[in-house]
Amino acid sequence: MAPVEQDALAVREQLFHERVRECIICALLFASLYILCHFIITHFKKHTDFTAVHDDEDAAVNRIALGLCTFTLAVALGAVLLLPFSIISNEVLLSFPQNYYIQWLNGSLIHGLWNLVFLFSNMSLVFLMPFAYFFTESEGFAGSKKGIMARVYETSVVLLLLTLLVLGMVWVASAIVGNDAASRQSLYDLWEYYLPYLYSCLSLFGVLLLLLCTPFGLSTMFTVTGKLLVKPRLLEDLDEQLSCTRFEEAAVSHRIRSGKASCWLNLDMEMLREQFFAIRSKRRKLELRHRASPWQRNLGYPLAMLGLLALTGISVLIVCFHVLELLLDDAAMPRGIQDASLGQVSFSIFGSFGAALQVVLIFYLMLSSVVGFYSSPLFTRLLPERQGTPLTKIIGNCVSLLVLSSALPVFSRTLGITRFDLLGDFGRFNWLGNFYIVFLYNMGFAGLTTLCLVKRVSWAVQAELIRAFGLHKLPLPVTRCRTHSKPC
Repeated sequence: MAPVEQDALAVREQLFHERVRECIICALLFASLYILCHFIITHFKKHTDFTAVHDDEDAAVNRIALGLCTFTLAVALGAVLLLPFSIISNEVLLSFPQNYYIQWLNGSLIHGLWNLVFLFSNMSLVFLMPFAYFFTESEGFAGSKKGIMARVYETSVVLLLLTLLVLGMVWVASAIVGNDAASRQSLYDLWEYYLPYLYSCLSLFGVLLLLLCTPFGLSTMFTVTGKLLVKPRLLEDLDEQLSCTRFEEAAVSHRIRSGKASCWLNLDMEMLREQFFAIRSKRRKLELRHRASPWQRNLGYPLAMLGLLALTGISVLIVCFHVLELLLDDAAMPRGIQDASLGQVSFSIFGSFGAALQVVLIFYLMLSSVVGFYSSPLFTRLLPERQGTPLTKIIGNCVSLLVLSSALPVFSRTLGITRFDLLGDFGRFNWLGNFYIVFLYNMGFAGLTTLCLVKRVSWAVQAELIRAFGLHKLPLPVTRCRTHSKPC
């Protein structure tokens, strides 16, 4: 064999081994995420929906739908980790450019992960989750033989009709928005035009949902952290709360033992037991907080609040600085690239520290968006319950988390949280090149975050001062009306 042919064969063999290595790494990463998400969903699912006591067919259908939900949640978690993993990989390659043990961490692997997350997220959102919902609600066509396959046929038909309806709506929307005659004539260029247009609409919806949930979540994080941590004694009197809770528990326990309800309220024993268990759970939580050390009480709460305030302030400052960059430099606009050149330059002017700060801010914004999503009045019913969440609610939670997480890379790049450009099909969205949309989005985020934060902090400070000075114990004035018939 000639030397030239040997070199070509060696290059093809090396490319083959690199491709196999990338497939193995992607499979191991996704398998790890799938196992983790399986334990998470098992913690929240309602076990009576998956037992074969009443109907083996329903239990099997629910298990199949649960597997699809686990897959979707794993994809959502992968979308959250996608941008931080890319930033950390770039910094590792900058720090150790010639290290043999990290040669597997290259641009081809990162680009492949972005493409897989984009493919799986859209497949889960458009096909798998609707299939899981319709599959659990289906019973088979009338007159057909009952069984799982009958449900599969009915679900496939319904999903096909829904797909045609959505594609028709996308065709009409593109014909109204677009100015070219080809978009109004036929559906010939389905893969190159209509599906990217549909993905762009879904991405825009996810980014708008993040715009609404994240500022509200950033302000709600202070309240959530205050409930989880022990406040200093100046802001909270645990001894008084614990004594009151013990007194309530003793009173309810005495009423249960006596077997008599109140003489003026017709309460049954079942309601009393539920009240007793709730009070006992509250008493145990207060006892755990009462046993906290002075370091946790006097140092943990202020540091946590200062950390949240610092992260929120840094996020708003970065967005405000990015607004100025948008007005002065066209390079600040989010854009997509097809080749991931890692290990050449840092994506932060502060080097590794700035990259670490970007990763922390991305996770913080994602956590804040989830908190804001579940705290909003529209979606508070979707909040999962431990060992009591039905399957339909699990499907709704998986879809919601996938919409939020799949829009996180575009959200972070649009706000200027990171300089890492969007890879693969994430940069093909039509609205990313519109200056007015990006500019108004940044202004809206900065304005909403500042408004929510000022309102929440002012109300929180006012409430804590009232509680610290004991003004909440004062009796409220009673307003009486001078009407003869009806009181106020």
